[in-house]
Amino acid sequence: MRPDQRPMRRLPTLEARRDALEKCVFCPKLCRTACPVSNEQPRETLTPWGKMSMAYFSAHGDVDATDSFAQPAWACTGCHACKSACDHGNDVAGTLLDARSALSKTGLIPPEAARVISDFESHETKTTAATKRLAQETDARADAKTLVLPGCGYVNKANDSARDIVNATARLAREPVAVMPGCCGLPLLYAGDHAAFAVHAERVATSIQHAERVVVADAGCAMALRRHYAASSVTVKPQIELLIEVAARELGRLETIGANETIRYHDPCQLSRGLGVTEAPRTVLSRILGKAPAEFDQRRERGACAGSGGLLPVTMPAVSKGISRSRVDEHARLGGGRIVTACASSLRAFRKSGAEADDIATWILRALPET
Repeated sequence: MRPDQRPMRRLPTLEARRDALEKCVFCPKLCRTACPVSNEQPRETLTPWGKMSMAYFSAHGDVDATDSFAQPAWACTGCHACKSACDHGNDVAGTLLDARSALSKTGLIPPEAARVISDFESHETKTTAATKRLAQETDARADAKTLVLPGCGYVNKANDSARDIVNATARLAREPVAVMPGCCGLPLLYAGDHAAFAVHAERVATSIQHAERVVVADAGCAMALRRHYAASSVTVKPQIELLIEVAARELGRLETIGANETIRYHDPCQLSRGLGVTEAPRTVLSRILGKAPAEFDQRRERGACAGSGGLLPVTMPAVSKGISRSRVDEHARLGGGRIVTACASSLRAFRKSGAEADDIATWILRALPET
């Protein structure tokens, strides 16, 4: 028998998440130290228990329909650290995404998230123009069967890495590639507009159906195409591959070039905990460097979040910066050097915090001889 059989009258769409919500609400908060947000800003409502409880009470109508009870749903990077720490593997991040959607339909949405939704059309226009320029710069071909999705985080904020992603994919494929224009739509999902995300996802899926495969560099974009599209009943026809997994399969073609500084690998949350990919980046870097990369104390499935996902830099910028600064401080304490990652938002966060940082695509490109 469930502890509370009342219908969720105020937010009925969260009925599908009842089990996940109740697991958290009636739990003794054993995952509280796993959350980067509540570690940076120690408030009970920002722990996984607190965020899930606010969503649960809001769904039942047990608390007033106010911003203070709604906003904790957006205080999440989507890093899945609490899920890894939970004996039940409870999907807090996914549940909070549904809570954002349910709450936003009632008008309870942080103004920063609302602006992401209202500005998405201009964001899409900007990203499409940027990807078209990128295609010209890299001699990409529109009719190629291998399509590259660099991700808007790279294209708009780290164009040096975006070029390396396209060029590395072309060398690995041994043929020209095409560049997918525009954004995968993830900002809409994170902001709380599931309906608009589903419409955009369908549009993207239709636009790429001619391709044989789509090679994705950013872990968040890969999660969108592999997981979030399916959850929105959108079918993607081409095979979705991660650039790092393609490089790991082609390991024998990578030259060992070494490095004259310490190279430390950071596990992106969406790649390690979201998609379960931890070995491929280390295998590739070990081949390129001639030795295993340096590690953080917190790594692999237990790696610390960079604080840059889930729209947190928009909804809670100071907290996001503090989380990123903690990771960079750990890097410095361990001896410093250069951070290498496989995530656009982590890359930008580290660079903003003053660290020397590269995307792993840059190292893959350096290790691939021109043919």
